[in-house]
Amino acid sequence: MFEGTVFGKLDQKLQHAIADAGYKTPTPIQAEAMPYLFEGRDFIGCAQTGTGKTAAFMLPILNHLVKVRRPRHIGHPRALVLSPTRELAAQTAENVKKFSKYVQLPFACVFGGVSQFGQVKDIKKGAETVVACPGRLIDLMTQGILYLDQVECFVLDEADRMLDMGFLPDIRRIISKLPKARQSLFFSATMPPAVRNLAGELVHDPAQVTIAPETPTVEKINQKVMMVEKAQKDALLIHLLKNHPEWNKVIVFTKMRHGADRVNKKLMRAGMTCAAIHSDKTQNQRTRALVGFKRGDVRVLVATDIASRGIDVPEVSCVVNMELPLETESYVHRIGRTARAGESGAAISFVTGEERGQLKAVERFIKKSIPVDRDHPFHSDFADRKAGKSSEGLPTAPWVHPANRNKTNRKRQGHKSFLGRRQPDFGQKDL
Repeated sequence: MFEGTVFGKLDQKLQHAIADAGYKTPTPIQAEAMPYLFEGRDFIGCAQTGTGKTAAFMLPILNHLVKVRRPRHIGHPRALVLSPTRELAAQTAENVKKFSKYVQLPFACVFGGVSQFGQVKDIKKGAETVVACPGRLIDLMTQGILYLDQVECFVLDEADRMLDMGFLPDIRRIISKLPKARQSLFFSATMPPAVRNLAGELVHDPAQVTIAPETPTVEKINQKVMMVEKAQKDALLIHLLKNHPEWNKVIVFTKMRHGADRVNKKLMRAGMTCAAIHSDKTQNQRTRALVGFKRGDVRVLVATDIASRGIDVPEVSCVVNMELPLETESYVHRIGRTARAGESGAAISFVTGEERGQLKAVERFIKKSIPVDRDHPFHSDFADRKAGKSSEGLPTAPWVHPANRNKTNRKRQGHKSFLGRRQPDFGQKDL
């Protein structure tokens, strides 16, 4: 079925499952990492979410569990995947379920914010794989429900995010309960010194693979800046959404939780189907919002940076930054929610004069000047001058479906169209 690729080394039942899921050829991280993991090597992978790394580590782990059967001991899993957020844990568990459809390998996904009853029930069914967030995992260990003494494969996913969220003490506590003889896999989008130090504590004689970040800031994501006064940002967002019906999945990022709720309410009043996701929402609310967005029932997902990494939603047409993030790396993770799996997408950032420093920091980080689109009714000359962008020419917006161009021009009744005058850089199916 997958002869000549690393997928061909998988158990036939796993091959059938990934074929059903639409897998055809391995991504670079899968092709480079999986041969080492089949050998049982410890591993360090530097790769971002969206590169296929979940399958890169999960398929070899499941393959090992299928081929090396052992008696099940309730509460003693053989594989443990540690995730920084509930959303990433749930997404990883979805993949485990998808890959395991033809093999008898029970699993459990454990995280806080919801009752532990269902999670404990899954563990007591003999879960061989546990996908967990650190807090709830330690809770269950403390209660004597879960033990790590039989873990054969351990994955620390999104390690840099783990450290950013202050999980280092919890991670060390968890690692101390793992058997010395195990396979340890370490994945991180970035490798600052603190992350490298943690990797050194976790792995032994690892194979290492670095995949160039899937941050298609030049080829695949059409980035634009719109200069606007702070008080006009909501109106500009509503204007864009109303004038671009072809954007059927849009993620809007805000810096603060209350900002996400405020924007969500404004969009609802404007008749948009939308939902907000941030850390103050219950897990059930966050899950409902993500499911609705993935299905297309919700057009606009308003989120804080909790959703900028670890959420893999296909066919996101556009990402809008209501404010630029304080951490420049977050800009890359935010806009990376679009242009997934080789597709194209658009990213628009609303920038005030006061955000000049953040804009310059982002441009330095991505090594690219982001063009300004002035062709909208809320353009601020003051912000443009203050940001030092006023000397640039007037770029056109390349992300608009050509079928909507004439209709929008008629609607604007002769006014210069925001849609621009050149063809989109990517195919119509992407919009």
